[in-house]
Amino acid sequence: MTDKGVAKPDNLVVNLLLNILVPTLILVKFSGEGQLGPRLGILVALAFPVGYGVWDYWRAGRVNFFAALGVVNVVLTGGMSLLAVDPRYIAVKEAAVPGVLAVAILGSLKTPFPLVRVFFYNDMVLATGRIDAALRRHGAVAEFERALVRTSWMLAGSFALSAALNYFLARRVLVSEPGTEAFNVELGTLTALSLPVIAVPAMLVTMGALVYLFRAIMRLSGLGVEDILRGG
Repeated sequence: MTDKGVAKPDNLVVNLLLNILVPTLILVKFSGEGQLGPRLGILVALAFPVGYGVWDYWRAGRVNFFAALGVVNVVLTGGMSLLAVDPRYIAVKEAAVPGVLAVAILGSLKTPFPLVRVFFYNDMVLATGRIDAALRRHGAVAEFERALVRTSWMLAGSFALSAALNYFLARRVLVSEPGTEAFNVELGTLTALSLPVIAVPAMLVTMGALVYLFRAIMRLSGLGVEDILRGG
């Protein structure tokens, strides 16, 4: 049985299969009137990413923020599609989720709990206690806080980019009436294109922010990569 005290890394192939490939196949190939039909096709397609999100929670024994956000996004998309909401509003929803995150990241800089510490600078990945002690020894705490602010702007930028790409892609792809086979095919196409068109560019920006933060930590603390990683 899986040890819920230790979260194992996601299997990338399974992740892509259940979140993108299988739903796309069902929406594009099996949503016709002679197969599942438009409504049941959406329900079956969405069952895979939702089920994967539930399984991920059971496996890890804790809520993965991004997995939970993905499940909420999928449920909203499916619900709006089943209710035959105008595709324009689905495009707005696609942009709203990452857009709200971008605003929240920047807004959190005015609070004692900036979200960049939740996403990047946390003790699940980094040896934050060791890093903080080294920063104090080097008198670099204030400069490190400024580096976290810059990282926050970069991270918010990745979500803002995702919001813009989400909106324009959805507006271009979703043109048919919801509740039809054509709309399901378009929804499947949108799902398939989300990885190369949206996820990859946003991930590159995010990785750039992470690399910047790691270099800032090493430069200001005098620690090596092995020292700043948890368990290093």
